[in-house]
Amino acid sequence: MLKSMVCVTLVAAVEICYLWGCSKESPQKNGAERPGAPATSKELAETQTGEALFKQFCSNCHPDGGNISDPEKSLHGAALSRNHISTPDDIVKIMRKPMSRMLPFDENTLSNKDARKIAEYVLSTFK
Repeated sequence: MLKSMVCVTLVAAVEICYLWGCSKESPQKNGAERPGAPATSKELAETQTGEALFKQFCSNCHPDGGNISDPEKSLHGAALSRNHISTPDDIVKIMRKPMSRMLPFDENTLSNKDARKIAEYVLSTFK
């Protein structure tokens, strides 16, 4: 009985994280009213580092490089290698047209420059 309750709770938690946690929203217009500050959320995103962009767009579903919906497809080196992912372009292609439950990130949501920053961050961080 306790084991089945734990399983149900775990499944519910994963579903909640999947449905609510994965965010493809654009960054907020923080500081857009200041002179010289980026005027749009896309411009704001383009001023951020790969790490900051990863935390904003990816970390809800890929905490610490993992994968909450498919552990076999984590962002760690062994899993990337196993799935034939070795370059930033490979990662950007997946971000644009995922073949799993991952939400796609089009160019209106995440510029090519920022998608590449995230990809480079992933490859350098989760070796």
